[in-house]
Amino acid sequence: MFKGSLPALVTPFTPDGELDLDTLKKLVDWHVDQGSHGLVPVGTTGESPTLTHDEHRLVIEEVVRAADGRIPVIAGAGSNSTREGIGLVRHAAEVGADAALVVTPYYNKPTQAGLIAHYTALAEASDLPIIIYNIPGRSVVDMTPETMGELAKLPTIVGVKDATGKLERVSQQRITCGPDFVQLSGEDGTALGFNAHGGVGCISVTANVAPKLCAEFQNATLAGDYAKALEYQDRLMPLHIAIFVEPGLVGAKYAMSRLGLCDERVRLPLVALTEPTRRLIDAALAHAGLI
Repeated sequence: MFKGSLPALVTPFTPDGELDLDTLKKLVDWHVDQGSHGLVPVGTTGESPTLTHDEHRLVIEEVVRAADGRIPVIAGAGSNSTREGIGLVRHAAEVGADAALVVTPYYNKPTQAGLIAHYTALAEASDLPIIIYNIPGRSVVDMTPETMGELAKLPTIVGVKDATGKLERVSQQRITCGPDFVQLSGEDGTALGFNAHGGVGCISVTANVAPKLCAEFQNATLAGDYAKALEYQDRLMPLHIAIFVEPGLVGAKYAMSRLGLCDERVRLPLVALTEPTRRLIDAALAHAGLI
């Protein structure tokens, strides 16, 4: 059910910094038309750290409503508070999301036993499928393949968004979690190798900007046509790089603004891109044939 190109959806804002729900709905329709295989609202790229709890829930509700069952919605529902995370997962289930993306608890640095207890509590609180989000570069804790294998025994823990950047993790997690465990890359630049190791998709930042190209790239890898996928990779790689010269969501929103899709505004403490990075993204958009 969860595979292919899954944009980590940006949260558009109006010029005065409020949620732009009209643009959000248009983005959902656009992604469906462009061939995205699912949507992941209110992750880090959706600026979850600076949305209020009410805004967080509202964005999930609006994306689920706009998608209307046409493609799956994996709702961002992570927290470093287990109690808060349970509330977010239950809300996602109540409004009709297809799964919840739950990041490893950041800042408190739980042990592997703490990770097992955290995800077990969330899994027992709802029947909603849960995808683990393992991103040690942000959360400072790394879930080991052995820990993930223990959690994969729970019926609602169905997969992982792996942003470790370690391609060997896919093979290691196939051993501990089984070949049917859904492994999604959290890094656009390594998605080709990730799928070659046994992954089935990418929760992508670049897919906010180039959804059709990213979807076609994923379709090629899933069909085993890695020669075709490499052609897409060569076309997209400068964009993958340029978007992340500064924080990725800022780069994505700027690129989207160049395509007339949404305002580039982000919330503090993030700020607008510097001019050199803007020029890099413009060049990458041209290389990809988007402008």
